Amino acid sequence: MKTAIDAVEPYLTRDASTIRELLHPDHGQSVNQSLAEARIPPGTTTLLHRHRRSEEIYHVTHGQGLMRLGDDSFAVGVGDSVLIRPGTPHCISNTGQETLRILCCCAPAYADDDTELL
Repeated sequence: MKTAIDAVEPYLTRDASTIRELLHPDHGQSVNQSLAEARIPPGTTTLLHRHRRSEEIYHVTHGQGLMRLGDDSFAVGVGDSVLIRPGTPHCISNTGQETLRILCCCAPAYADDDTELL
């Protein structure tokens, strides 16, 4: 199954990032996971949050940022991947001049009701 990113309508998630769900069980495209692209404008930070059930992977495809993962913070850039275990507080700041673009994979699939703002 193929999904073109430009054909997917973006929406705002509970953590205040704009995402496009590329693959998701709600759309009949996958069974156990979801894949989305998040876009974070320069100078902004997503809200600190955690997912009770989902394990998440961030993969940076454009730009640079500062990742907060639990008690740690570290720089991320193109080609970096970050594993976010269920229950781990996290957020990301765009520290660059361009839109930060991240592929986000969740298993089980992303759900607003699994997102707890902190």
